[in-house]
Amino acid sequence: MDLIRRLFTAALVAGVLSGTAASVVQQATTVPLILEAEKYEVVTPPPATAAAPTTAAPAGAPAASHAEGHQHGPVREVGEGVPVTLDEAMQRIGLTIAANLIAGVAYALLLAAAILLAGRPVDARRGLVWGMGGFVAVSLAPSFGLAPELPGMAGAELELRQLWWLSAAAGAGVGIAALAFARNRLVIAVAILAAALPHLIGAPHPESAEGAVPPELAARFVTASLGSAALFWAILGSVCGWLMSGVVEPAESRPALRVQPGAR
Repeated sequence: MDLIRRLFTAALVAGVLSGTAASVVQQATTVPLILEAEKYEVVTPPPATAAAPTTAAPAGAPAASHAEGHQHGPVREVGEGVPVTLDEAMQRIGLTIAANLIAGVAYALLLAAAILLAGRPVDARRGLVWGMGGFVAVSLAPSFGLAPELPGMAGAELELRQLWWLSAAAGAGVGIAALAFARNRLVIAVAILAAALPHLIGAPHPESAEGAVPPELAARFVTASLGSAALFWAILGSVCGWLMSGVVEPAESRPALRVQPGAR
């Protein structure tokens, strides 16, 4: 019971700290880029060309402009998701923080369970290594096929992207675990193949890559997203390893099994 309590405590503290740090960094890096991209998200079709008048306009009436009768191309409008009041902005910040805290605790539970199953001694430094492994599996490896996307960018169906991301993250996790702990070359080869298979198949992409978001804005968002994710996993792994340093005992410190005389 004490083991479970300490595991959940480590996951809770690590998740809250990493989620809070990621939220602060995102407010200065990714959130401004998202708000800028949402200005391109809503595109209204051009209005229909006005019919030619059959009667002369009354004297003194303003003449219709050329742009009104002959509108060409889509009209950019600010997206509905862009906050326009302080209350909307604070609500959005609160939802972002809540989502990061929930994700932090959930990922910390998975990481703590993996550390416990591995049965290796852990501290803050080793926890940082575990955290970087989580970053590679969850964020970096899937980004080679599906980079972080801004609102308004063209993308394939959401279900297909989610399925591919899940397979890529799981495959990368299996590959990292095999490289770290497996001793059988065949097991390592199969794990590496499992990690590479989603990328060999290819991530789902739309038929047309055209989007309303400028490419330089999308590139900045990818860099900022991966940077904040690396910070998130570094804090999560370090804190989780530090708090679990007394939970996982080294293999040599465990009592050896004693065989009773006459036992077979």
